[in-house]
Amino acid sequence: MTENGEGGQRGSLSARINRNLAGMSRAECIVAEYLRDHGRHAIFATAEQIGSATKTSDATVVRTAKSLGFAGLLDLRRTLAAEVVVETSAARHLHGERAGGTDRATGEESVVAKVFAEAAERLAATFRLVDEDEFSAAVDLLDEAREVLSFGLGGSGMLARYLSMRLTRMGRRARASWATGFQLADDLLELRADDLIVFYIPSRLVGEIEVLLDHAHAVGARVLLISSSLGALFGDRVDVTLTATQPVTNYTGEMLTGEVLTDALLLELAVRDEGRATRTSELLTSLRSELVHPDERATVPRRRAAKRSGAAER
Repeated sequence: MTENGEGGQRGSLSARINRNLAGMSRAECIVAEYLRDHGRHAIFATAEQIGSATKTSDATVVRTAKSLGFAGLLDLRRTLAAEVVVETSAARHLHGERAGGTDRATGEESVVAKVFAEAAERLAATFRLVDEDEFSAAVDLLDEAREVLSFGLGGSGMLARYLSMRLTRMGRRARASWATGFQLADDLLELRADDLIVFYIPSRLVGEIEVLLDHAHAVGARVLLISSSLGALFGDRVDVTLTATQPVTNYTGEMLTGEVLTDALLLELAVRDEGRATRTSELLTSLRSELVHPDERATVPRRRAAKRSGAAER
């Protein structure tokens, strides 16, 4: 019996993928992620068309459907179609609320209430998934790293830059990359054995991950993964994984829980070395003050030096 058969539906396609990803082949994982990201297009696509889009084969597409618990591709497409209908209805409902406001008579929640409710639920779920030992190990990685390279694509790239900025302001060496293709190679040149790569990869497999992981292994760098569902897939290739749950609807952004986890890591790191964090913070404040209220006397020595240089030349 399939997961979507007589026993009733057992979760969305995304939930099925998260549950089965670790046991699937590399090619099947590629197909599964394609289905997750392009469900609307896959509803009417043939196995051959999906195989062509994912650079796999039609046989791989069918195997992927069965690995996810479906009887076949047709069964999978039915689930995709049902999910699209639900998502479309939710979007129309939300649009109606925005246009007409809250219906006080029916007592329906306002948009702002739904957004904050989902945010609270996601944060609570992420907190429940935090293992204290794993969290402490993640802080150790940040603390012991010569330099931290944070990586993310799309919205996750903003988190990578955020981590890099915060670490720099704490007096630690850090840089961020959101590059793809050939450009990513430049960011990997300076990676060393005592460095750390922090991945912000919510749930989508991208080719850059494999290159980054292989290069980290080659040079001996450590790896911290912050993801909603890829921990099981890359568990044996990373040092620590922290789970940041993803939204069920589109009410809240995918970066929400990842940013809160990042703040928690940074706060614990600052507590471990308050002296360094304080000194760097004071220097930052001093530099900002000079930029906002430049002291004209600071330019005097440079002018005098220039005059002395000119006199010497004469």
